[in-house]
Amino acid sequence: MIQWWQILLLTLYSAYQILDELTINTSAGSPVFAGFITGLIMGDMTTGLYIGGSLQLVVLGVGTFGGASRIDATSGAVLATAFSIVTKGLKPEAAITSIAVPVAALLVYTDVLGRFSTTYFAHRIDTHIENFNYKAIERDYLLGAVPWALSRALPVFLALALGGPAVQAFSDWLANNAQWVADGLALAGKMLPGVGFAILLRYLPVKKNLAYLGLGFAITAVLTTVFSYISTLGSGVSALYGIPLVKELVDQEKLAAFAGSFNGLPMIGIAVIGFALASISYKNAVSRPAAAASVPSESGEIDDDEL
Repeated sequence: MIQWWQILLLTLYSAYQILDELTINTSAGSPVFAGFITGLIMGDMTTGLYIGGSLQLVVLGVGTFGGASRIDATSGAVLATAFSIVTKGLKPEAAITSIAVPVAALLVYTDVLGRFSTTYFAHRIDTHIENFNYKAIERDYLLGAVPWALSRALPVFLALALGGPAVQAFSDWLANNAQWVADGLALAGKMLPGVGFAILLRYLPVKKNLAYLGLGFAITAVLTTVFSYISTLGSGVSALYGIPLVKELVDQEKLAAFAGSFNGLPMIGIAVIGFALASISYKNAVSRPAAAASVPSESGEIDDDEL
C-alpha cells in the first residue's frame, strides 16, 4: 500500500519535473531521474533506476520541436516504479509495458491541455506589456506555470491514490490466469530500450561519424573483455582464501572483495573516452568557418543544431 506521504511527495515531484524540463533544465524532468526519485521515496532505488533507465532509452531520440507534444515517459516512470515496488509479483519489465508506456501515451492529452491553458496567460502578458505593467507580467508568468504543473500532478495523484488495488488485481490475474501475457510484457519491456536506441541512431549524423560509432563499439568490447578477464582472475584468486596458508598471509576480506572491484571500470573507461571524443568533435565544429558550418546535413539528421 502506498503511504499518503509518498503520494504527496510523488505528486509534488510530478508537478515540479515538467516545470524543470521547460525552464530550469537540470535534467530533473528526465525518466531516469524520475525513476531514481521515485525509488528513493518508495525505498527501492534499484527498481527505480532500472525502470527509469529503460524509459530513458525509449525516448532518447525523441524531441519536442516547436509546439509538439511527445509521450510523457517521466510520469510513466513515476507510476511504473511506484506500482512495481508496492505490488507483489509485478516485474519491472511488465510494469514498463503495462503501466509506463500506456501512461506516457495517455498523458500526451494532458500535455496538450496544459499548452492550451497557458495561452490565456500569454495573451494577458501581451496586454500587460503594452501597458508597461511589469508586476502583472511577473504575476501572469508565474500563474502560467500552474496549468503545466497540474497537467502532470493531477493524473499522477489520481493514479497513485485510486489505482493501487486495480494494479494489484491486474498483477494477480496475470500471475494466475495469463502467465504467457506476463512473459510477453516482460519481453517487450526488455526490447523497448533497443527501439529507443534505434530511433536515436536514425536522427543522429551516423553516416558522417561512422568511424566514431565503430570506435565506440570496439572500445566497449575491448574494455568489457579485458576487465571481465581481470574479474574472473580475481574470482579465482579470492577462492584461495579457504587455504590455511593463504588465510595467514592475506587479509581475507580484501581478497574476497577483489573479484568485484573491477565491475564498474569498463563503463567508466568508455565514458571518459566518449567525453574526450565528444570534446574533440565539439572543438572542431566550433572552429570551422561559418560558411562550412552552414552546409546542409544529411537528410533527416540533426547536425550542429545547438551551435
